[in-house]
Amino acid sequence: MPHAAPERRPGTARRVAPALGLFLLSPLIAEYLLGNVPPSEIWDLAILAPMYGGGAVVIREVTRRAGRGWPTLILLGCAYGVLEATLIDQTLFNPAPLFEGDVSRTSTLIPALGFSAVNAVGFTTGHAIWSIGVPIAIVETLVPRRATTPWLGVSGLVGTCVVFVLGSLVLFDGIYDDSGFMASPSQRIGAAVVVALLVVAAFLLGRRPRLQPVRGGWSPKPWLVGVAAFVASAAFVIRPEDWWGTAAGIAIIAVTAVVISRWSRGDGWGAGHRLAPAGGALLTQAFLGFLLLSLHGTATTANLIGQTVLVLGALVLFLVACRSARGAGEVG
Repeated sequence: MPHAAPERRPGTARRVAPALGLFLLSPLIAEYLLGNVPPSEIWDLAILAPMYGGGAVVIREVTRRAGRGWPTLILLGCAYGVLEATLIDQTLFNPAPLFEGDVSRTSTLIPALGFSAVNAVGFTTGHAIWSIGVPIAIVETLVPRRATTPWLGVSGLVGTCVVFVLGSLVLFDGIYDDSGFMASPSQRIGAAVVVALLVVAAFLLGRRPRLQPVRGGWSPKPWLVGVAAFVASAAFVIRPEDWWGTAAGIAIIAVTAVVISRWSRGDGWGAGHRLAPAGGALLTQAFLGFLLLSLHGTATTANLIGQTVLVLGALVLFLVACRSARGAGEVG
């Protein structure tokens, strides 16, 4: 009886392709699709990708190497969000408005800490979901056989960490040169402690999955999960920028986390269900981008055309990911 031919190991380029895709997709979703950076400044991707993409790849690789799942990924995403907003670009502490007419910094200011509560919730959650969670969910779905396995070797992971650190330093220096703002030592120390606590929590709470997960109960169709995620993410981004909005944002996060956690334990939960929340959040980011271009005064004809192309590209990529999940019989 002839022996089966051994499976060929993919070449280096094919093995690292998902990591490279995530490296580029993270800043495209986090900044360009959002409308914070207009399409006319697409060349700034070379500056943004090392921090955004490098952070997303490191978080994904560390999580998967540890055999952990989405709770760990999201909590590490929160740690990334705090790190960026407080120690890298210092946006959370800088008293200057984000754009003309912005009142988010003053409406929920906590004087003793020197930052706005509504911004603290928004920045941390925004990065955890759109900078980290959404791009990882899409790219992992595109490579189903390697969705939960490492994409890089040890040297590749170390190299990505170096790229992330260097990219963060470049952005820090550039922003400091432009604004001249530096957070106080106590603010920076406090932020570092919060980042460390979130990293510890990610590995204490996001325990290794059971070899045979406990199943039971009802799981909705993936498209219903996606609709629920869109409603939740849309409600989150349009909530008022006051103390009621801060409370509402925290409530939306808590309810969404509990509901998805319960659904994920139901029978039939698969790749399509894991992708669906990313689709809902991606759609929210798509319509929000046009609004922010207008608020930032960058809604030129060229930028609106570029934003439309970007949105269509994101939707096509998501549909390709849906097809990948459907190929495994997990989208309904």
